[in-house]
Amino acid sequence: MKQFSGRVAAITGAGSGIGRALAKDLAGRGCHLALSDIDEEGLAETVARCEGAGIKVTSARVDVADRTAMFGWADQAADEHGRVNLIFNNAGVAVVSTVEEHSYEDFEWLMNINFWGVVHGTKAFLPHLRESGEGHVVNMSSVFGLISVPSQSAYNSAKFAVRGFTDALRMELEIEGAPVSATTIHPGGIKTNIVRNARIDNGPGALGGTPNAREAFDKMALTSPEKAARQILTAVANDRRRALIGPDAKVIDLVSRMPGGFYQRLLVKGARRRSQSGGDNT
Repeated sequence: MKQFSGRVAAITGAGSGIGRALAKDLAGRGCHLALSDIDEEGLAETVARCEGAGIKVTSARVDVADRTAMFGWADQAADEHGRVNLIFNNAGVAVVSTVEEHSYEDFEWLMNINFWGVVHGTKAFLPHLRESGEGHVVNMSSVFGLISVPSQSAYNSAKFAVRGFTDALRMELEIEGAPVSATTIHPGGIKTNIVRNARIDNGPGALGGTPNAREAFDKMALTSPEKAARQILTAVANDRRRALIGPDAKVIDLVSRMPGGFYQRLLVKGARRRSQSGGDNT
């Protein structure tokens, strides 16, 4: 898909962050939009920012963890727009907790959105992408789908799973010679609200520095959602298998190619230093 004008893109998590930035960028390129989020207020604001560009914009409150709702939205989007060419499975949440302290409720909540939401979106929209004759599945993993990080066991699990799921899908589509492709996105630190809205364990078993996780993320987030969106769309236009978003993502990709014990020992040492200094992440 070399250009997006006249195409139809569906985006989950469109109420803020990368989802909103993707919607605005695509609208500027003449792409029609089917947008969803559980945040109705944020979704309405995204719609307002995209309208007036000579494109059709539809929206729906959809919980990506709800399989029935996702399949219903996919059919609705195809009916309203006549077809769907792209699905951006972007919706995501975060939990910060050690494995031992991690509640099953929070683990399942994250997996249902970050992994099963991607599966639901892919399977719900894939028939419509095929029918369009030119389709692309864009699934959001993370740099935490490249390396594992203490206090991120659930997030790591979901993002590694998205990477494997999408890689397998890409190969299957290529074997078949389908008119659909797939790209895995690995963002680094993007200036979004994902950590600000995260469920964070500040209990006695929490790792050093966890209480300041939101402040630390704000300092480390190097890339704006708008820049991330441009890089993602460039990757789709070039039909890349994977896209590293942001300069930190490229560094982490290099780290991921080192022996596991090497980078893991570095992370352990860093966490211990923060714990000994009272959790100061500065």
